[in-house]
Amino acid sequence: MLRSKILSLFLVFSLLFVLALNLVGCSHKIVAIDLMAGIEPRASAGTPGTVSDTAAATAADFALRLYRESYDGNNTLLSPLSVFVALAMTANGANGNTKTQMESVLGMTVAQLNEFCAVYLNSLTGNDDVKLALANSIWLRDVENFAVKEAFLQTNADVYSAGAFRAPFNASTVKDVNQWVKDHTDGMIDKIVDGFTSQDVMLLINALVFDAKWASPYTQETEVRKGDFHLENGTVKRVKFLSDTESRYLCDGDRAVGFVKPYVGGRYAFAALLPAEGTPVADYVASLTGETVISILQNAQKVPVKTEMPKFETQYKIVLNNALSKMGMSDAFDPDAADFTGITESFPMFWIDEVLHKTCIEVGEKGTRAAAVTSVRGKAGSADMEENVPPVILDRPFVYLILDTETNLPLFIGTLNNP
Repeated sequence: MLRSKILSLFLVFSLLFVLALNLVGCSHKIVAIDLMAGIEPRASAGTPGTVSDTAAATAADFALRLYRESYDGNNTLLSPLSVFVALAMTANGANGNTKTQMESVLGMTVAQLNEFCAVYLNSLTGNDDVKLALANSIWLRDVENFAVKEAFLQTNADVYSAGAFRAPFNASTVKDVNQWVKDHTDGMIDKIVDGFTSQDVMLLINALVFDAKWASPYTQETEVRKGDFHLENGTVKRVKFLSDTESRYLCDGDRAVGFVKPYVGGRYAFAALLPAEGTPVADYVASLTGETVISILQNAQKVPVKTEMPKFETQYKIVLNNALSKMGMSDAFDPDAADFTGITESFPMFWIDEVLHKTCIEVGEKGTRAAAVTSVRGKAGSADMEENVPPVILDRPFVYLILDTETNLPLFIGTLNNP
């Protein structure tokens, strides 16, 4: 019963799963010092299938708020789950008003964040046809006066299976970090850092990769055709369309229609929402909330629906500082106000300089590949430093999600404005 209720809850939420990747054969061997050598992860108390309705709704709400604040009119693509996990890890080192703001933006106390992530991440699984893997790491500058609290590392090892490395933050560290990102996104994202400043002392990274085959792939010649995609500026673009008949029709009143297309096994699915003709996709995105998305999925009609969508690939990169500040998490980015004494007390000031998010997706005849990386860069220093359902033809800008069908949490949320 609980599993059924959760199934209708979580759409907009994004990316994370604990699966270690084999690094044998990598062209670059990471030389940073492994700080987790003496810290053994303790067994998590979380068990699969116990995510509460309240926690699911809260996570969905964060996902939609983040996407609304980040949408910029381009092919915006986020993994709310990746961002959520990276910030939850960081919140374990926050205190005072900084901690209060982070808890408010994420919608849970730090203890609740850890409990939710322990349970939810443990429930995410893959199989021979679906790969869903998440990895976390913490990189710390190798300077004599920088002591990181063991409790911070221990919690992130216990709940998030995070690795921790001490490194000089020079050219070799850039190679190490980027190699780690490349390894944990199956090469889809090969770089997250270009270099470091003298004040950079910490980098916290979440990486997520999703690779799944359609339950019903586009294998027939009749299922692939060339057609017109209509951009909002009036431009018409010839693209390759993928055609099929799906069994779950989505309807958001007179505002949008859509469909759900499952991947092999049914645990994960692709969902699309096409705004009503004449409604700019930006206006539709601005109207979406976690509650509305959950309701749309919850009320999907089990009827045949003919569908067409463009085959597409897109990459996206965004610094989330402004979006998170607008959502209420401003102190973390303010050197004078930030309180991360739960991470270290070695410096008079320690703050978040940047939350950088990179994503990519490939949607084709056989399935979908997607990856995301979220890095939280910490700086330190002093003050001066139905049968007759109409077809859904995605031939103009639309919103799409990759979701966990057991919770309806979106792992990725995107908008295709220009295929």
